[in-house]
Amino acid sequence: MPTNKYSAGIILLLAGVIILLGKIGVFGFLGAIFWPLLVLIPGVLLHVLYFGRVVPAVMLVPGGMLVVYALLFIICNIFGWDSLKYLWPMFIFGFAAGLYEYYMFGGASVPRVVFTASIALAIASVLFLVLILMWSWGIYLIAALFIAAGAWMMFGPRKRW
Repeated sequence: MPTNKYSAGIILLLAGVIILLGKIGVFGFLGAIFWPLLVLIPGVLLHVLYFGRVVPAVMLVPGGMLVVYALLFIICNIFGWDSLKYLWPMFIFGFAAGLYEYYMFGGASVPRVVFTASIALAIASVLFLVLILMWSWGIYLIAALFIAAGAWMMFGPRKRW
């Protein structure tokens, strides 16, 4: 009987603490920060199921996509969702990563066009990312290059003519 009373006391204590933490907003804060795990966990689970030989290799496509998207969402949670205007090409890269994993682990039955498509999508994603960064931060890069070139001309090695 005393052990039941002790166990019931622990349960009531934990329930009270959980209710109190919920009322002061701790779970809402944790949910706002860690919700990308709800995207990451299924992506990792698809990888685990494939490597455990439970699902076919084609399941690596959504698995790779979910992992890349979850990492993108984590970055946006940390640096603010305004950064998505620069990082949107990562959505294309997620699809490229999934296709690449499917090609690499799918065996000989996967057509070569899957590899070609994954590389083309990855290149397109990187090009879009570079164009967006050049469009937004390009003037700073040009200014930095001018400053570096001027400093090199002023203080660099001098040749005698």
